[in-house]
Amino acid sequence: QVQLVESGGGWVQPGGSLRLSCAASGTIFSINAMGWYRQAPGKQRELVAVIISGGSTNYADSVKGRFTISRDNAKNTVYLQMNSLKPEDTAVYYCNAEVSEHKGWVPFDYWGQGTQVTVSS
Repeated sequence: QVQLVESGGGWVQPGGSLRLSCAASGTIFSINAMGWYRQAPGKQRELVAVIISGGSTNYADSVKGRFTISRDNAKNTVYLQMNSLKPEDTAVYYCNAEVSEHKGWVPFDYWGQGTQVTVSS
């Protein structure tokens, strides 16, 4: 079993910054992609950013140039640095990881519990 634990959410004024962290623990052989999704009230969950094991990244158009995703493979941890935050970034942010628990096993998607990010004045 694998657990993802997020931290770093909170309240910030428009233009401010926050850094989210997500640490994976448990039975882990390898992690392919790690990413962040968000869900605002009344909206569907959407991809924010993803990083694969080789370091390639992909971002939603709405956050390009403002958010940066990174990962520490030794710590099985992914980060999301969020700068120039806007009210429309307000949402619950979820961490996601594609984890193979043992060699040869098909990767399985795991999710964190979510962390609230609120951007308002």
